[in-house]
Amino acid sequence: MPSIASEQATVQNPLIRYAEEIGWAYVPPGQALTLRRGESGTLFYQNLRDKLISLNPGIVTVANLDEIVNRIENVRNNIEGNAEVLAWLRGERSVYAESERRQRNVSLIDFSHPAENIFQVTDEWAYTNGKYGNRPDVVFLINGVPVALVETKSAAKKDAVEIAVKQIRRYHLETPEMITAPQVFDVTQIIDFYYGVTWNLDRKNVFNWKDEEKGNFERKVKRFFARERFLKLLESWIIFYKKDDELQKIVLRQHQTRAVEKVVERALDPVRKTGLVWHTQGSGKTFTMIKAADLILRQAAFEKPTVIMLVDRNELESQLFANIAAYGLKPEPALSKLHLRELLKSDYRGLIVSMIHKFDRADANLSTRDNVFLLIDEAHRTTSGDLGNYLVAALPNATMIGFTGTPIDKIAYGGGTFKIFGKDDDKGYLDKYSIAESIEDHTTLALNYTLAPNDIRVPREQLETEFLALAETQGISDIEELNAILDRAINLKTFLKSADRVDKVARFAAQHFKENVEPLGYKAFLVGVDREACALYKKALDRYLPPEYSTVVYTSAHNDDQVLAEFKISADEEKRIRRAFIKSDALPKILIVTEKLLTGFDAPVLYCMYLDKPMRDHTLLQAIARVNRPYEDERGIEKQAGLVVDFVGIFEKLENALAFDSDVVGSAIQNIDVLKARFSEVMAAARSYLQLCSGSIDDKAVERAIAMFEDKDRREAFYKLFKELEGLYEIISPDVFLRPYIDDYGKLSALYQIVLNAFSKKITLIQDLMRKTEELVKRTVISTGLESVMKPVRIDENTLNALKASESDEPPKVINLGKSLLGAISEEADQQPYLIPIGERTEAILDAFDDRQITTQSALEQLARLMEEYLQAKRERENTGFDINTFTLFCMLKQSGATDADQVAPRIETVFQKYPNYRDNVAQERQLKAEVYKLVMPAVGKDAMVSVVKRMMELQRS
Repeated sequence: MPSIASEQATVQNPLIRYAEEIGWAYVPPGQALTLRRGESGTLFYQNLRDKLISLNPGIVTVANLDEIVNRIENVRNNIEGNAEVLAWLRGERSVYAESERRQRNVSLIDFSHPAENIFQVTDEWAYTNGKYGNRPDVVFLINGVPVALVETKSAAKKDAVEIAVKQIRRYHLETPEMITAPQVFDVTQIIDFYYGVTWNLDRKNVFNWKDEEKGNFERKVKRFFARERFLKLLESWIIFYKKDDELQKIVLRQHQTRAVEKVVERALDPVRKTGLVWHTQGSGKTFTMIKAADLILRQAAFEKPTVIMLVDRNELESQLFANIAAYGLKPEPALSKLHLRELLKSDYRGLIVSMIHKFDRADANLSTRDNVFLLIDEAHRTTSGDLGNYLVAALPNATMIGFTGTPIDKIAYGGGTFKIFGKDDDKGYLDKYSIAESIEDHTTLALNYTLAPNDIRVPREQLETEFLALAETQGISDIEELNAILDRAINLKTFLKSADRVDKVARFAAQHFKENVEPLGYKAFLVGVDREACALYKKALDRYLPPEYSTVVYTSAHNDDQVLAEFKISADEEKRIRRAFIKSDALPKILIVTEKLLTGFDAPVLYCMYLDKPMRDHTLLQAIARVNRPYEDERGIEKQAGLVVDFVGIFEKLENALAFDSDVVGSAIQNIDVLKARFSEVMAAARSYLQLCSGSIDDKAVERAIAMFEDKDRREAFYKLFKELEGLYEIISPDVFLRPYIDDYGKLSALYQIVLNAFSKKITLIQDLMRKTEELVKRTVISTGLESVMKPVRIDENTLNALKASESDEPPKVINLGKSLLGAISEEADQQPYLIPIGERTEAILDAFDDRQITTQSALEQLARLMEEYLQAKRERENTGFDINTFTLFCMLKQSGATDADQVAPRIETVFQKYPNYRDNVAQERQLKAEVYKLVMPAVGKDAMVSVVKRMMELQRS
């Protein structure tokens, strides 16, 4: 009877069963292999051929069928090839139809009639390209083409999802041919169901499928693989686009697809003509807008519509235009007010991109059609003032959908954005994706703030009277309006830019960056009150940091004075700076800005914002959102949060700075003091663990610690506590607050490494630590002698004899012996594959010991037998004189109980040499298997024969 921890019984088989229940036909692995024509096949060839003919009568014929299949199969094995396969799936590729004497698009999937397609699911998809072999757990196919891979893991396995994602990454590296057709992948251990697109393997782009009923595995599988929904995913929700001349791939997330569908539904509504979409900053709003525009343009019911995408700033217009072009649409830019009016008067059909100011003083009734659709970015500011009135009058029957990255502020309820866009929906929103929801989904990160020292902050009274108390600053949504208000605050700007203060702020920011930001591998913004402040800060920062660390980015004017002109950069130079800044290993590390890049610039490596510009409400929320993007470095260490260092004092009274509902403010940003309080709480909870660290850390102390954490639940609880503590430490450090904790935290970090090393199957000194903690552990290592404990044992005759003579049954001995044996095998396995089964059994013993399925004594005895087998195998290899392939077969037979393995193995090897192309030729594979069965059955018996031959067929032969 299978264990409850069995991956196949509890995850893989139920997943396939649920897929069958919603219309996917199960194909057993053997039948699938035949349909693929061997292990190097990537398609169900006959199914594909049949559907190409049936879906394309008169276009696809016997004469051109092979050409089409070859074009699909022979795409490049990379992201470009994957995009090409999707284009075929979407019917975007053509062939010459002889009967019509013209090019005709080829349908590979009937998206309008799901029942006309063949939906299949299979498992244990063994694939080899001759050098590497891999085996995804489950593969989904439509009309013979693989469209999804699934890796299933046991719910009992720690880090199951991370292990599965690493496997998917390995497939891309080792067997890219196998990943060229599939468009999405899933990883699941029942509890979670993650999904992502192939050829985009950043951890931040692997998402947990959300369902109203949490924890229902059956419902998640059936919802994700529902045939009509999955066809929609292939047809619409996967996006390829160019970024910095490189092809990128994403999938729209659930909040994005939900919003797009609501926008299209509202566009179809003859009565309700407005809608407001609030998707918090950093949640993919731009692609949501672009996809909505695309689907509206494709909607037959609209009879060649006009879609107008509006922004309110040159910079945003160029960014939007670039994104649309990268997506593949061909928009018509409105080059001037006159050009926009001409387009609308001439009844232009298609996509127009324009800035809102081009509607200034526009004629009424420029277009009275009702199939005109406005998609308005940053709607909270774009339609403010008279421009909104001109817009509505010019297009009186248009449907207007506003998009915003910030919520409706308290002042705006009942007016402004709310009045224009929110009148047709309860609570004002057509769709809402809040800050709290975004953080929970890890779409964005939480933000923390800390106040700069009091002596360099703006005096509170001055800040209140010259900025916060002004009615005109309330609800402010446009940075240009903000700048105009600040230009009138002469005393405030004089204080901010005074030479002494600029020097103090620069010195503080430089030290903070070196101690808090740079050690993490992240970057920063310094936001000055105006362009002159940026220039002054650049000069001051260069006194405390290397000049190449920082760069000023602002818009220059032809009449700039000498101070401003010194930092003028060309458009090409600005592009270079932008591209360099998003790379963790490239300079600059700090951008000094005042207006540019505070909206629309996405740099996940950006962690810290030094804020020295008075802001509030929408402008503040948009600016600080620059640091909320998830990021994972090359070691897999994830950014924990974003940080704002407030030099103005804006956050002293958070409710004044952000005039939104309290739930919005509470989720937007929190004081770093909250994290310090939590650090103290967690350190108090860690006292029981610190008892293990008292005194010097010698071998006995390590063994006591390992014995304490022999229980997996206790070990997992410690891991969880430490990882929370580590995340807090990385954000807070360095800080005088940490001084009373530093020694104890160092001991806990060392203890974590000891325990992690003891129970992991690979041997390494320092692993899985964030950067600042890693440095602390390295110092602790020197003082505690951590390097001298738990060294791997030598796998030789002396160790084996000592083990047999010893009466000790201490848990550390089991763990270290098993790891040492695994380490020795992993170093040699590539050249000596006969050792791999010994390694697999070693892992099984360690897992069983960890799960308390076997005793310490039993584990030691079994490991001793495996060590003896390992040493015996190495001796026998020398004695038999067999080549590596024959000796591997010999070991397999011997491990299965064959008494005449030395005679049978060479005969089996002769058969393998007789059929060299068995992996690619089904007939050869069938014949090989039949002949090997005849040789193996007498040697190991009928019951063991099938599994032994299966393993022989899967061997990577040299």
